Amino acid sequence: MTSDLRLLCVLAHPDDESLGTGGILAKYAAEGVATYLVTATRGERGRIGNERPGPAIVGPVREAELRRAVGVLGVRELHFLDYVDGDLDRADPREAISRIAGHLRRIRPQVVVTFGADGAYGHIDHIAISQFTGAAIVAAADPAFVAAPGVDLPASTHAVDKLYWMADALPTWRAYEHAFGELIYRVDGTGRRPSPWPEWMLTTFIGTGAYSELVWRAVECHQSQISGYASLRQLAPEDQAALWNVQTYYRVFSRVNGGREREHDLFAGLREA
Repeated sequence: MTSDLRLLCVLAHPDDESLGTGGILAKYAAEGVATYLVTATRGERGRIGNERPGPAIVGPVREAELRRAVGVLGVRELHFLDYVDGDLDRADPREAISRIAGHLRRIRPQVVVTFGADGAYGHIDHIAISQFTGAAIVAAADPAFVAAPGVDLPASTHAVDKLYWMADALPTWRAYEHAFGELIYRVDGTGRRPSPWPEWMLTTFIGTGAYSELVWRAVECHQSQISGYASLRQLAPEDQAALWNVQTYYRVFSRVNGGREREHDLFAGLREA
C-alpha cells in the first residue's frame, strides 16, 4: 500500500531515530507512508564501546550504523546537516534554518517530528534542533525568506500541515531510570534532569507495539553504543511496554485539526481531506 503522505523526522544524533522515533518510522513506512530523516550531526564526540577515539574515527562509524538502522526502519531518505556533535547550539542560525528549510521544500512533508523545547532531558543539541526546525518551517513557507550563502533553497515554498514534539510521560522516563539509574545531563556545571510531560498535555498516542522487535533491530545497528542499551532488554514487562508499545507526542500546531480529543494518528485530519 502506498500513499502521497510524507513524514519527516528532524533529529540531532545517530540513534535518536531508533530510540526516539523508531516506532513511528517503522509503523508509517509499513503503511506506505514515505518516511524521511534529517540528522544534524554524526555523533562524532561519542564513544565506541568504552573508548573515545575521536571525531575522525567515531563520525564515520556512527554514520554507517545510522544508515543500517534507517534501512531496517524503512526510511526512504537520510540526510545530514553536517554539524558537529555538541556544537549544534553554536551553529549559524540562518545557515541551519536554511539547510532544514531546503529539505522541507524538496521533500514537502505534511508532518514533521522533532524534539520538544526541553530537548528530552536538556540536551543542548536536542534543544537546538527543535528551535531550528520550528524556524525552518516558517522559512520554508515564506517566499521572502533569503537563504544563507551557499545553501541551495528550492524556490517553490512549502507549508507543513502539522508539527509534533516528542513528549515522554512518566512511565517512559521511569523505564529509562530503571535501566540506567538517575538521569542527569550536565551543562555549564548545572545538572539537568528530565521532566516528564503531564499526561493531560499529550495530544497524540501512537500504537507501535507491533513494531517493537523491528525497532530493537534498528537499535542494535548502533553497535558502537549498544553496550549502553543492553539493560533495556532486561526491563520488566511494564517498562518494556512503556518504551515500545506507545509513542507520545505534543501537537505544536496543525492546519487540519485541533481540540482536546486524543489523536492516534500523526496524519489525523489529513487522511480525511
